[in-house]
Amino acid sequence: MNVKPTRLDRVVLTINYILLTLTVLIVLLPLLYVVMASFMEPTALLNKGISFNLADYSVEGYKLILANEAMIRGFGNAIYYSVFFTVVTVAVSLFAGYPLAVENFVGKKFFMTLFMITMFFGGGLIPTFLVIKELGMLNTVWAIVLPTAINVWNIILARTFFKGIPKELNEAAKVDGASEMRIFMGIVLPLSKPIIFVLALYAFVGQWNSYFDAMIYLEDQKLYPLQLVLRSILIQNQVDPGMITDRTAMAEMKRLSEIIKYASIVISSLPLLVMYPFFQKYFEKGVMVGSLK
Repeated sequence: MNVKPTRLDRVVLTINYILLTLTVLIVLLPLLYVVMASFMEPTALLNKGISFNLADYSVEGYKLILANEAMIRGFGNAIYYSVFFTVVTVAVSLFAGYPLAVENFVGKKFFMTLFMITMFFGGGLIPTFLVIKELGMLNTVWAIVLPTAINVWNIILARTFFKGIPKELNEAAKVDGASEMRIFMGIVLPLSKPIIFVLALYAFVGQWNSYFDAMIYLEDQKLYPLQLVLRSILIQNQVDPGMITDRTAMAEMKRLSEIIKYASIVISSLPLLVMYPFFQKYFEKGVMVGSLK
């Protein structure tokens, strides 16, 4: 039966549409500005703002970045670190979260307490650096992946999701003689795509945007991820008026700095923009874990 919306319903819906439209514009306009600015000549951008005149557009910024060998290598390193980190942290979260969701697992309160303690207390930067140094992980991929691979919040999300899986499935499998590992691999994991994709998205985005760990633990520039390479490029292209007396040279340096800045933002954001549409349907399900009981 179709229910005719009341006048109040129409007012509320109109307000919702207006708010949603404003939210989309707030998110979308800065993104469009950065993309368009990355193709514009800095002089035209400074004098005219965003222009629709094709003469004001150029791909010089992308040519400069893509011609940089360190940039290409950093992009590959960032992909490698992010994928490797995602696989490790998702696997750890799933294998740690499942036992904590099993009712008859002995000691789960003790282990959960230990996990929770690490959320509020840590050794700090210097002790962590010394531990990584003594383990021989400095200047290796392990220094980027292992220290933050165990994320307690992700383990809690995985545990909460596993608790929502009907117990009857596990009981039926046990009656048929299936072990816990067989149940986990054959029944639980195939039903856990939403939480797997959500954890993978969180892990990948977090690692992709990270540069501090690489700056602390990596010495070889060939191992630098994209974010650290971009940081180095932007610092090198910063104009110091006290160091350059030639106004023409200073203007050119400033122009190149502006070109590189916007183009580098677009390139570094590209993998995330590509990922979100594919992960969206799983993200909508997984993000609601624990909201209904």
